[in-house]
Amino acid sequence: MRRTLLSLAAAAMLAVTWAAPATAITNDYVKDFDHPFVGLIAFYNDAGVFQHRCTGELLAPTVVLTAGHCTDNGASGVNASARIWFRQDAGTRFDGVEDPETGYPNRCAGTMKNNPCAEADVMYNYGFNNFAGFPNIHDVGIVILKKAVTGPYATLAGPGIIDQLRQARGTIDTTFTVSGYGISFSAKQGTVAISFRERLMARETLVNTVNQQTDGYAVQLNGNGDDRGGTCSGDSGGPVFYPADSNVITAVTSWGHSNAGCRGDGFYYRTDRQEVIDWILANAGRDSSKIVVGP
Repeated sequence: MRRTLLSLAAAAMLAVTWAAPATAITNDYVKDFDHPFVGLIAFYNDAGVFQHRCTGELLAPTVVLTAGHCTDNGASGVNASARIWFRQDAGTRFDGVEDPETGYPNRCAGTMKNNPCAEADVMYNYGFNNFAGFPNIHDVGIVILKKAVTGPYATLAGPGIIDQLRQARGTIDTTFTVSGYGISFSAKQGTVAISFRERLMARETLVNTVNQQTDGYAVQLNGNGDDRGGTCSGDSGGPVFYPADSNVITAVTSWGHSNAGCRGDGFYYRTDRQEVIDWILANAGRDSSKIVVGP
């Protein structure tokens, strides 16, 4: 499965130009100042060595939602620790070692007031295991912060929202918004991808929820290429909002075809399923009751 699918976590030491196949927000994107609860999250092993970066979003003061393959350590467990920065430009000054203003990816620099950053050593994986059980790859993760972060917070969509869109397709709007800190591919510049490490957002539209690649567990949205917005490496775990102008999360950025070059459709693991919502609430710790689940 690894040869055909690619999870969208990204290592910190990616060069500025990046041409390996994969599927930041790409092409038709804008800087995201609308979702201050979406952060750049870095994961570390037991020795404190940086593993990869993803995107995560606050559901409550100490609860961050992300992808399961982000919290996964690749050895039937989870990563030892994480840090998350909530500045829109959290890693834009990264010089190959760290961002001197925010400390990404090595430390939380500054204060929580002018540089919101938090640490964690507790996290959970819903069951992601190298795409086992595809398409139900259980690609959801939770990170529990040591220190509370002041809101606003995202809302979880209630169960079955995406199913309702499929059933009413053609009569209602099926536009979503995606947000993340990943690599940004530009077709206008040729096969070039730039690792901005800043929060970007773009609009995508519904393609499918019930084909062999989704089967009700994921949602396929069109993006990337031809001036459409989309996701790429580093956007993993980032929120998929519906309605597009809301803070309501229906899915998290999950995977893409490995030959897409950041230009193919995106696939997003659905959080609007009762069993996923129940798992999130069961693992959210002391702030579980503060998570808002929509109708």
